[in-house]
Amino acid sequence: MSTVSPQPVARREITAWALYDFANSGYTTVVLTAIYNAYFVGVIAGADAGFGAGSGTLLWTLTVAIANGLVLLSAPLLGAMADHGAHKKRFLVVTTLGCAGFTALLGLAGPGEVALAMVLVIGSAYMFATGENLIAAFLPEIAPPEQMGRISALGWAVGYIGGVLVLGICLAYLFWARGQGHDAVQYVPVTLVVVAVIFVLAALPTFLWLRERAVPSDFSPGKLGLYFSEGWRRVASTLRHARHYRDLFRFLLTLVLYHSGIATVVVLAAVYAQEEMGFDQTDTIVLILLVNVTAAIGAFAFGRVQDRFGSVPTLAVTLMVWIVAVMLAYLATEPFLFWVAANLVGIAMGSSLSAGRALIGQFTPPARTAEFFGLWGLAVKLAAIVGPISYGAISYLSGGNHRLAILSTMGFFVVGLFSLWGINEQRGRGAARESVL
Repeated sequence: MSTVSPQPVARREITAWALYDFANSGYTTVVLTAIYNAYFVGVIAGADAGFGAGSGTLLWTLTVAIANGLVLLSAPLLGAMADHGAHKKRFLVVTTLGCAGFTALLGLAGPGEVALAMVLVIGSAYMFATGENLIAAFLPEIAPPEQMGRISALGWAVGYIGGVLVLGICLAYLFWARGQGHDAVQYVPVTLVVVAVIFVLAALPTFLWLRERAVPSDFSPGKLGLYFSEGWRRVASTLRHARHYRDLFRFLLTLVLYHSGIATVVVLAAVYAQEEMGFDQTDTIVLILLVNVTAAIGAFAFGRVQDRFGSVPTLAVTLMVWIVAVMLAYLATEPFLFWVAANLVGIAMGSSLSAGRALIGQFTPPARTAEFFGLWGLAVKLAAIVGPISYGAISYLSGGNHRLAILSTMGFFVVGLFSLWGINEQRGRGAARESVL
């Protein structure tokens, strides 16, 4: 059985942990949210490449769904393996380099080369998501329960600042490239290299300063078969004791519901702005920049609220903000109302993501952090399949009706809000302290 070494937590470790959110945010912002997704839909799988209306959106959502499906299948197992061998940090280095490498290679896919683009997106998104689970698993090791909300929020806030910085650099290059007469096929690949390089460089403090506090179990790393079997054994043991962790598993279901809406907005906001609101690429990037600023503010502000009033009430408030924001986006016919909706999305996104990660941290036994955050990753990635695919399918079947698709997204937040009832934070914390595993 693995344990956690009671080493003191230095302030620079918390900084190093938060800086990983800074490092990987450029991938989310540029590839999934603001630039590459719209490039995939409009250029790689666009009308000029011979694809029909709605096809590019459907192919993009299918690509993201496949990547998240792979994460869904592997996350609990990899988490259990990381806990058993105390390898969270080692695995994190591999996924970071893998994501950066696949991201840089994305620029090789040109108009019509959908298969190549899909393979590279799947590789980069899988590495990104697995790394996200691993870095989150360090949270219970460096944050006491009474500070988990604000430390989780610090990570998200720093992450959104990173997103603003990387997207700002890409926007500046985009303006220069257009001034030189370059088109998207020429300048988008350069932005992808920028993302990859910043990701690796900004992650270095995490690799240098953040400690692996888990103590490895008695295990021979040379026997790979035993490594996998032990991972499955730990996952099976956790599932057999689901009744003991009922608040955790109830919250995982809630996560699937409301994260389906969040995932849809993240990967399709730029597409909606471009296809429905008539935004050009510059307008979209400026919009995402501003949303990242409001998301950082939301994460930081609600982190303190969460520690004072509780994670569940805080999350309920943020889901109500999500519902209002999506309704405004649906009703918007002029840019002003859409800008209001987008900034409400920013506030709700930063706070809801921070609250969810902190609540999982509170419900997690100290010796099983990677495994339990693997379950968190499973729930989040299941949502990332369900939400975008539902949007893509509705858009495709309705002949490209993005308003109808975005309206359906609101349902995820409504059902998620109702699902919060019955989750008891104190009981969930107690179950983590009195772990039966």
